[in-house]
Amino acid sequence: MRRLPMTASFSFALLLTTTFWTLSYGFVRPPTLLQLQSLSGSGNYLTREELWFDQTIDHFSPYDHRRFPQRYYEFLDYFRPSDGPIFLKICGESACPGIVNDYLSVLAKKFGAALVSPEHRYYGKSSPFKSHTTENLKYLSSKQALFDLAVFRQFYQESLNVKLNKTKENPWFIFGTSYAGAMSAWFRLKFPHLTCGSLASSAVVQAVYNFPEFDQQIGESAGPECKAALQETTRLVEGRLATNGKAVKALFGATQLDIEGDFLYFLADAAVVAFQYGNPDKLCFPLVQAKNNGEDLVDAYAKYVKEYYLGSFGADVETYNQERLKNTSVSEGSSDRLWWFQVCTEVAYFQVAPANDSIRSSKVNTRYHLDLCKNVFGEDVYPDVAATNIYYGGKKIAGSKIVFTNGSQDPWRHASKQTSSPDMPSYIINCHNCGHGTDLRGCPQFPLTLEGNSQNCSNPDAVNKVRQQLVEHIDLWLSEFDESGRSYM
Repeated sequence: MRRLPMTASFSFALLLTTTFWTLSYGFVRPPTLLQLQSLSGSGNYLTREELWFDQTIDHFSPYDHRRFPQRYYEFLDYFRPSDGPIFLKICGESACPGIVNDYLSVLAKKFGAALVSPEHRYYGKSSPFKSHTTENLKYLSSKQALFDLAVFRQFYQESLNVKLNKTKENPWFIFGTSYAGAMSAWFRLKFPHLTCGSLASSAVVQAVYNFPEFDQQIGESAGPECKAALQETTRLVEGRLATNGKAVKALFGATQLDIEGDFLYFLADAAVVAFQYGNPDKLCFPLVQAKNNGEDLVDAYAKYVKEYYLGSFGADVETYNQERLKNTSVSEGSSDRLWWFQVCTEVAYFQVAPANDSIRSSKVNTRYHLDLCKNVFGEDVYPDVAATNIYYGGKKIAGSKIVFTNGSQDPWRHASKQTSSPDMPSYIINCHNCGHGTDLRGCPQFPLTLEGNSQNCSNPDAVNKVRQQLVEHIDLWLSEFDESGRSYM
């Protein structure tokens, strides 16, 4: 396996390139290549220079010594080599084409930190296999990925020591958002001797079998008028599906979705992204206006879906097609099958319709999700949510020096830790467009806001106050690092 050297210089030029945030996409669907390539601008990435590390395929076998090349990135422009910390930014359930210029870059500059970011196993260019068959996916798990981070951390620190001719370690701090946020919390839980602390931004630490709270939060974030318009739209769509399914699917540009549940899931997700990523008005203003004017709500919603969800946002209808999810070929854009495997084996997060007052169709239920898992991966695949929560603790995680943050409008916050406990503070950022990862991404959370600028949040003070708390926690926990050794406890 190849092992390429770390860059020879402590300085990178900002790259003029396409962008998409690579913290973690947040489970609506991993990003498509269109999304990864769609937005251009100067300085959106701090670096896109690929580096490689030989990673172990199976950390739990003493007999399996196979390895695979894992992609990672480093950004050292702000690094203070003598005593600066190393900030490890976890890439989650998508390809990781670089280190984006969000609020973490501001923190790195403030603390004189190096930024390093390894790609999650199997995603992007870091796949151990040439085919993603169900059998080959057996090493795709959060447990294996956590060990990847631990091994990478050791490799990077040792390489840095050799480069700088020193023996003492640098203090480390871990960052992640969404699933990567959960990974950040779990890393501090399982490897407290390897990091001073963690930021668990919008961290979904609680695996959930049935997750009706997700839809309920969409209704709360939408407000009464928009919620009523969305509910009426769902009823109208269901009625038209029963009489002329092809026509209504064509209206939304989704004729390839033969399974009715796939189509209804697609329509539900289209609404979710408006609230999850800080753009509620792009959905609610036109929909409520159409309802008040007596216009066709299905037409109004289809216009939003095609212009925003499939257009500006860059979603791909094919990511909802179960026939596509069966595709085992490996490419940088093949994240959908991979994330669904993790959903169907570890965490579930089944976004089912609540029994009452639902926005999404009641046909998006438990049976739909279980049928998808069996159809795509085989009869024996089932999410062992209980085992996941026993292993990590769920919302009762017994960790320390972990900061949890959540946006008030984010439906995923109900799978996160929203109450503080000793040495694990939790903050809710309250504002009209505060969604997934607001603390690092600013507002809106999509498209990328350079350096996570908070000025477009409806309540910038709410964001900035939480950021100040985060800075104080990082400063305190870094100060407790024992320079003579590895005392992080």
